[in-house]
Amino acid sequence: MTVAKSTSKQRRAWRVRKVLKKASEKNNRPRLSVHRTGQHIYAQVIDDAKGLTLAAASTMDTDLKKSLKVTANKDAATAVGKLVAERAKKAGVELVAFDRGSYAYHGRVKALADAAREAGLQF
Repeated sequence: MTVAKSTSKQRRAWRVRKVLKKASEKNNRPRLSVHRTGQHIYAQVIDDAKGLTLAAASTMDTDLKKSLKVTANKDAATAVGKLVAERAKKAGVELVAFDRGSYAYHGRVKALADAAREAGLQF
């Protein structure tokens, strides 16, 4: 019987999840999770204790998609950050833990985070 060796991508994903689990237990606040692809960027505020998504926004939203020329640049990430912050505040959330996943805090991820802070989310 052979054991399959894990890839570096799997090890990074496990490491990120481990750190996030410890942080969410310690902070006891919802997390602002960011996912980006080559075409779009997605953000959602998740309450891990209840297993619920409290607010979400992405460049796939019809109102954002119409106003953006390109859905995969810093301007689009800024618009998503503002929108997710507005929706989170409407849901009664002001304090969040930022979950960038395995993405570097740079470029579109940083633009989304800065826009969410400017719109009133604290992290």
